[in-house]
Amino acid sequence: MKRLPPAAALDLAALKHLVASGRWPSGKLLDWLEGDARAGVAALRAAIRAKAEAVSQEAVRLRAMGRLERAAAAEGFQLIAGVDEAGRGPLAGPLVAAAVILPKRSRLPSLNDSKQLSRGAREGLFRLICAQAVAKAVVVVSVDYIDTHNVHRANLEGLRRAVMALKHQPALVLADGFQVPGLPCPCRAVVHGDSLSVSIAAASVLAKVTRDRLMDSYHEAYPVYGFDRHRGYATREHREAIAAHGPCPLHRRSFSLVQGDLFAEA
Repeated sequence: MKRLPPAAALDLAALKHLVASGRWPSGKLLDWLEGDARAGVAALRAAIRAKAEAVSQEAVRLRAMGRLERAAAAEGFQLIAGVDEAGRGPLAGPLVAAAVILPKRSRLPSLNDSKQLSRGAREGLFRLICAQAVAKAVVVVSVDYIDTHNVHRANLEGLRRAVMALKHQPALVLADGFQVPGLPCPCRAVVHGDSLSVSIAAASVLAKVTRDRLMDSYHEAYPVYGFDRHRGYATREHREAIAAHGPCPLHRRSFSLVQGDLFAEA
């Protein structure tokens, strides 16, 4: 690593560029800028401190998300899978469930409940999760299955199928909110698990990204509904499209807002 030039010898633009390069730790930069009385440099020091604090808080948050996995490992569970779904509530489209087993030292910056992330962040994490996972599986539960068995049973069946599709069977499953029946290993339901467990959050991202991509493809077949924008949820735009065009084969006929004219009054 090159030595830093004297801070006072650089103008503010050059200082900002050097700081933004990310080549030096925040502590070293703060020491380097100390004593420079320029107002712009004082603002730069404050920005460095704020960023360092944000990085520290994010590290604490991510470590907390691994607490359940560490506790389970301490109990002797070696392979721990997280499972979650996307698409339980929409009026149209399938439900997608995912299961993920992460290595003990996975590195997934900014991982969180997929609903709290931007689309770009989810796509980036999707690639990282796929690259790092010990095992992963994503399953699609059809609209017909949802209409025949109800969405709750479809959800549980999707989660079960996702676990069973893993190439390595886990010793323990952590599931977002529900006990998953029919598994050959213990399962622990974690309320708000997609923000409390790194494994469940990873499964949440895989399920959400996969379902969004599916809804994008369905938009090509049924463009009048706007599936690429609302993903099948009961937005005003979607309900008005159903009122104007009627339901398509992707709509869940068992849902009251698809069955009749209720959506027109909602």
